[in-house]
Amino acid sequence: MRSDIKYLVNLSKNTTSLLGIGITTTSAILMMVLFTMEFLDYLSNPYVGILTYLILPLIFVTGLLFIPFGIWLTQRRRHRLEAAGEELPPLAYPAWDFNDVRVRKTAFFVVLATVANVVVLSTATYKGVHHMESVEFCGTVCHTVMKPEFASYQGSPHSRVACTSCHIGPGASWFVKSKLSGVRQVFAVALNTYQRPIATPVHNLRPARETCEQCHWPAKFHDARVRIIQKYSDDKKNSPLTTALLLKAGGNHDNNGNGSGIHWWHMDPVNKVSYIADEKRQTMFWVEHRNGKGKSTEYHLADSKLPPQELAKLEKRVMDCVDCHNRPTHIYRLPEESVDTAITKEQIDRSLPFIKKKGVELLKTAYTSEAEAHAQIDKGLHEFYQREHPQTLGQHRTQVEAAVRALQEIYSRNVFPEMKVTWGTYPNNLGHQNFPGCFRCHDDNHKSQAGKTITQDCSACHDLLAMDEEKPQLIPEILQSQAAETKP
Repeated sequence: MRSDIKYLVNLSKNTTSLLGIGITTTSAILMMVLFTMEFLDYLSNPYVGILTYLILPLIFVTGLLFIPFGIWLTQRRRHRLEAAGEELPPLAYPAWDFNDVRVRKTAFFVVLATVANVVVLSTATYKGVHHMESVEFCGTVCHTVMKPEFASYQGSPHSRVACTSCHIGPGASWFVKSKLSGVRQVFAVALNTYQRPIATPVHNLRPARETCEQCHWPAKFHDARVRIIQKYSDDKKNSPLTTALLLKAGGNHDNNGNGSGIHWWHMDPVNKVSYIADEKRQTMFWVEHRNGKGKSTEYHLADSKLPPQELAKLEKRVMDCVDCHNRPTHIYRLPEESVDTAITKEQIDRSLPFIKKKGVELLKTAYTSEAEAHAQIDKGLHEFYQREHPQTLGQHRTQVEAAVRALQEIYSRNVFPEMKVTWGTYPNNLGHQNFPGCFRCHDDNHKSQAGKTITQDCSACHDLLAMDEEKPQLIPEILQSQAAETKP
């Protein structure tokens, strides 16, 4: 019995098995050390998480596999030697007699080692999945690729919502699909074959109603809200221009299925809107509206040159949240809008002469890198005030420095030369202030067979209370409350 156990032990004393034992032991110790350091908040780098929860567990399992593989190689070598006529000590499996103290100790060690392996692997698997679901993993591991998305996410209304809550959502099926898709993306990053910029829309994204409506749902859409759009002129005083809209958001319907407003027409279960568009969903070739009574009206783009047989090959989609709210989190703003917002939030002092005009001009200049942009924005603004308004630079240097920092931050949040992302790369379909948006369908150019068109009437979605007015004649309380919401 003892000789058999000793023989099996000797059998595992081969280069491959010993290498496996060393790999397993070393990786297990490293994992335990990193687990402890993370628990004590000594580590927060996402790359350490990849090492701890993905790479080391893989090495650990590889080491475990090396041990039986080495034994198998030794046995195969033994059989070859025996076939060649060489006499070797007979191999017999031990009889496990638990009356033998050494057998009990050996069995206890095997059980203890197995339990330890299961605990280590289970912990690593759980923590690995948790780490891959984290915002840091999504946003910072593939730094260059995801830098635009992560930067825009951090300044968005959903910056406290985990990436996976929208991109994956609940349930196991989409979790598996996302991980399989992630494998393809890992190879694209490793082989440097990913697109620049990342193409949108994402065609295999989970339907928005299955994710967005975990928090937002049609029954809770409100009827109307006042929206204040604050702009500033390009004159010396950066004169404020206010536009005010009564936005007919809509949503709920009565017991008879009747309702009104934007969300009622587009998202309420009473209405169903389908469409066929180009790959980027910016040109709508065909739109269908089906009401609660089952009546359907089809609209075709009047000046479309797409043949019917080609149209039939394109994807037919049912309109959901992201068809209008296509940038709910990864929002990229244009320079004019960005500077207006910074002035409204008092990040840029409006008293600086021509700051709106010069700031937009500096932001629109083409730069080859973020570092160059920051340097040239700093240099350009200082040279402008030194040349044109030296008194301003002398008396308000602090405000000029603050404006430089604000412009640099605007650039860093919206332009990424390494990913070929610049102003307007990603259109925002919400509204029609800077991109066609609503006018993709509401252009009076989509007609039914009966000659009916999808209306372009402004009053269908909002009422104008003021339009680029310096001193709008509105209820002061509304202006004050809306302005307060835009300040930090």
